[in-house]
Amino acid sequence: MKTVEEVFRGLLRRPGELLVRRWNWKAALWSSVCRSSLFFAVNLGVGWKAAVGAMMAEFVYRSVTAGFYGAMTQSFRQVEPRWRGMLAAAVLLISVSHSLEFVVHWLRGTPNLLASIGASCCFTAVSTLFNLQAMRRGVLITGEGRHGLLTDLRLLPTIFCRERISS
Repeated sequence: MKTVEEVFRGLLRRPGELLVRRWNWKAALWSSVCRSSLFFAVNLGVGWKAAVGAMMAEFVYRSVTAGFYGAMTQSFRQVEPRWRGMLAAAVLLISVSHSLEFVVHWLRGTPNLLASIGASCCFTAVSTLFNLQAMRRGVLITGEGRHGLLTDLRLLPTIFCRERISS
């Protein structure tokens, strides 16, 4: 088990190892699909071209960055007490990912910018807690102890069980 402070120190001391080598392609895939759909839906009211533009910008942004955010989340999976790990991961991801996300969409002129970012922040809060719980159970992780994507999908319904899923 680790503390929040130990995880932060590790992220700062070995960012390449923890964020690049452990880049979580599963998080990049799911986040890109879910969030681009969210941006499409929030911006559809201003027209399909605006919605597709927002969707594509979000898909590209998340395809590149969500693997890093997934690696960060995975780093917090062994923090005790659990609530501290969950709070730290959620605050870190919301502040980092949505600051960059805001800039990307502001530069491209996404019409419903505040509503889009607000919806994305809410999604991050829920998805980070869900992903962290799944990662604590050995699901949706990359690196040591990982499963294939299809196995992860099969195991997702079990993530709230008490028993730890073995690799």
